[in-house]
Amino acid sequence: MKMIMKSFAILLFLGYTFFLIFHPQTKAVNHAASVLINRGPDMPINNEAVDAPVQYVAVMRGNTQVDLPLEEYLIGVVASEMPVTFELEALKAQAVAARTFASARGYSVDDTTASQVYKDNEQLKSQWLDQYDEYYKKVKQAVEETANQILVYQGEPITAAFFSSCMSATTNAQDYWQNEVPYLRSVASPWDSETVDITRSKEVDDSTLTNTLGSSQLAVLSYYDNGYVKTVQAGSQQYTGRQIREMLGLASSCFTIERIENGLRFITYGNGHGIGMSQYGAQGMALAGYTYDEILHHYYTDVEIKTTLV
Repeated sequence: MKMIMKSFAILLFLGYTFFLIFHPQTKAVNHAASVLINRGPDMPINNEAVDAPVQYVAVMRGNTQVDLPLEEYLIGVVASEMPVTFELEALKAQAVAARTFASARGYSVDDTTASQVYKDNEQLKSQWLDQYDEYYKKVKQAVEETANQILVYQGEPITAAFFSSCMSATTNAQDYWQNEVPYLRSVASPWDSETVDITRSKEVDDSTLTNTLGSSQLAVLSYYDNGYVKTVQAGSQQYTGRQIREMLGLASSCFTIERIENGLRFITYGNGHGIGMSQYGAQGMALAGYTYDEILHHYYTDVEIKTTLV
C-alpha cells in the first residue's frame, strides 16, 4: 500500500508564524492549509504591504473635535507640558505619562489643563521661531523612542498624574483628591529644588480674604508629613489646604502664612497638586543619569511599562 507521508513544519518569516503542510512528492506548499498565527505590523502577506494600526485621539479644541494620530498628538502635548530644554530622558518620561493619560481617557481629551495641554505645529512654530526644527526633532525623538509604551497597574492604564515641582516629596492621592490610589503615593523628590526655584510668594488683602473665606484671620492647623497643608482655620470655618490653594489661586497647597499690613502673605513651595510625577524632579533625575523608565518607576509605585499593539 502506497503511503502518503505528510510532515508539518513551522516557518518563521518576517514576524509571521505559519503552520505549513508539505507533500513530500511535490514539495508544494498547501496554501489553503496555512494558518496565520501572529502578524507583525508593516509586514507583507502574499507580497502585499499591510499598514500598521494607527490609534487616533479625539481632541476637543474649543467647540471643534480634531482627530489626530496618537503619536502626532503626543508631540504637541510633550512640547506643551514640559520645557523642551529638559533632558531627553525627562521628555521620554513625559511622553509615556502623556500617552498613558490619553489611553486611560479612552483617547478622548481636550487641549487644556482639564486634560493635557496640546499645541499644533503652527502654534509651536510661533512659540519656538528659529528653534522650531531643533526642538521639534528633540520632542519627536522622545515620543518615537517610547513608541506604544504606557504605564499599567494590575493590567490597566493608570491615571498618570504629573505636576511641575514640589518641596521635597510628592503627595499621596488621598491627601489631595480624598481618594486613595495605590500607585500615586508620596515619594521623595529632592531634585526639584536643585533644578528650579520652588518658592513663590503671594499677598492677599484682608478684604479679599473676608469675601472669599469669610475671615481674614487664618491659621494652619495641621500639615501632612511631606509639608503640604492639611487644614486651615479661617474664623469659624475650616478649610483643606487644597481648598485654600484653589480659592486663593496659590501655586501649591504646600505653604506657610505671614501677617502683613492689611493682609496675609502666602509663601508656597513647589507648583501644582503634587501628585504623581514631578516634572522638575524628572529633570533632576535625568541630569543625575537616571533613565526614563527609572524616573517613571520612582514616581509611580508598583507600575509596569507595557508596550501596546497601537
